[in-house]
Amino acid sequence: MKQIFEDTSIAFRLKSDSELERAYFLFKLIANQPLVKIGTAVTNFALNAHLPVEGLIRATVFDHFCGGVNEKDCMSVIDNMYEAGVYSILDYSVEGKTVENQLDHALEKILKVLDFVKEKQAIPFAVFKPTAFARFGLLEKVNQKANLSEDEKAEWQRVVNRYDQVCKKAHQLDVSLLIDAEESWIQEAADTLAWEMMLKYNKEKPVVFNTAQMYRWDRLEFLNRLYQNAKEYGVKVGIKAVRGAYMEKENNRAEEHNYKSPICESKQATDINFDEGIVFMAERLDVFTIFAGTHNEESSYKLMQIMADKGIDNSDQSIWFGQLYGMSDNISYNLAANGYNAAKYLPYGPVRDVMPYLIRRAEENTSVAGQTSRELELLRKERNRRKM
Repeated sequence: MKQIFEDTSIAFRLKSDSELERAYFLFKLIANQPLVKIGTAVTNFALNAHLPVEGLIRATVFDHFCGGVNEKDCMSVIDNMYEAGVYSILDYSVEGKTVENQLDHALEKILKVLDFVKEKQAIPFAVFKPTAFARFGLLEKVNQKANLSEDEKAEWQRVVNRYDQVCKKAHQLDVSLLIDAEESWIQEAADTLAWEMMLKYNKEKPVVFNTAQMYRWDRLEFLNRLYQNAKEYGVKVGIKAVRGAYMEKENNRAEEHNYKSPICESKQATDINFDEGIVFMAERLDVFTIFAGTHNEESSYKLMQIMADKGIDNSDQSIWFGQLYGMSDNISYNLAANGYNAAKYLPYGPVRDVMPYLIRRAEENTSVAGQTSRELELLRKERNRRKM
């Protein structure tokens, strides 16, 4: 298959010279693991101490990886990407809240985004994270199938109601809704809720999409179980397939609590698992709609090859490719230029609240072998092309 991801003139067509330089500077910083650790600690300290650093964060890492602080802020980014054929997924990236009114506020935000999705062709999906709607500790307890107190039962019912409210509205508006993944020790509770929503709202088409983290060795079995259940109950299943973002945390917890890590034993095993999951779903498009959330070029080429072999049109709505805003532009924009459904996750929210997301992006880039060096290689290539 033609190697389309090398074209940096398409990849960085929306970046001005100064934005290209900022991206180059940021990825050079991220390539330095000790510096990321120090920078993370200093940033957290500065924010907790209420030092005036939000402007600096906004001008550097925030504006590179986020669309803005609110929906209106994101609109110029969304419009520019859409002109280049790349869709946006507005992601209100506030997570880990524990107070009920904060969880209700997140629900209001997602409901508002659903209206945006309905009105704007450039935004094909809405998205939320389970911990935006539910307290982490409660999810953990439900996941363990522990006895809940009366107050906790009432609290859990409010979580179910939030899920139902947003899924019902997505179904009424006929738009799709991605549910992100969490740590393994709360994921089963989240999976069960997602399945309950699919049973209600995915009879005709996949409105509700769950996420499968393929760095977990048990996810192929999970997909197979999902397929069997979907066939039995007449449900269409939307799945966002990703590798996963909590590897170090997962391995550390498994070691600390003395159980087998849910994470594949190697990067190679994860890559094989991801690709096998994609193949499994691509052979069962009568049930599955695939959102391949990957920054891996080989996996993207493999899915493109599967589509070509099966005679699936590049723009077929049953297969989507997704990357995070600020990363892998060579994949997103070149896919779009070749007629594939390509979307960028566009995080937004108050700078302070989005910091956990940004820190995870920096840590993920330092821990994934080759990701940052590949970004730098492409940025250097484009700088040379522009003779900067």
